[in-house]
Amino acid sequence: MIDKNVASADAAVADIPDGATIMVGGFGPAGQPCALLDALIRHRPRELTLISNNAGNGDFGLAALLKAGCVRKVVCSFPRQSDSWVFDDLYRRGELELELIPQGNLAARIQAGGAGLGGFYTPTGYGTKLAEGKETREIDGRQYVFELPLKADFALIKAEKGDRWGNLLYYKTGRNFGPIMAMAAHCTIAEINQLVPLGELDPETVITPGIFVQRLVTTPASAVQLSA
Repeated sequence: MIDKNVASADAAVADIPDGATIMVGGFGPAGQPCALLDALIRHRPRELTLISNNAGNGDFGLAALLKAGCVRKVVCSFPRQSDSWVFDDLYRRGELELELIPQGNLAARIQAGGAGLGGFYTPTGYGTKLAEGKETREIDGRQYVFELPLKADFALIKAEKGDRWGNLLYYKTGRNFGPIMAMAAHCTIAEINQLVPLGELDPETVITPGIFVQRLVTTPASAVQLSA
């Protein structure tokens, strides 16, 4: 019998080793798997490479992971916001390495990793510092930059509902990077608000099929949804 439920968030992340590359879903707080991130902080791996859209807000979630000294490198689109003081401080002190990627390129590189592609050409970034050291070519009179796929050892994502096979539904904007990150990681760990009986989810509405999910952790739904 397939049952991907794990007893706790701590058990779900217990084998994430030092030096691992992890993808973390979320667009700011929306869809961020905070229970899994809190468990990862308690586990306290070091030298992680973090792939996410943002580099943390306030002092919780991703920001708390950075503050705990777990992360060596951040790969993201928007590292600096009005409440990104944890990232700002660590980066200015030279304690974090940053790879900045335009948001569309970030999504496309993750998708390429999940689809098993060797890379793709994009006009975004051509002629800027973001293209330095990368292959370029002209296609139909336009200049393009070659971008490599992004893959990870683990993906930590958040969904609204799931069944024991790992099929997932998301809550509105909480969907964001979760589906493509689930496809691009060797092991996907999904934090869900509600575990439903097998067969309750209409297959036509499933966003992430269970084949892309290895572990499930059920946590109580927040009283206030962060995605709108």
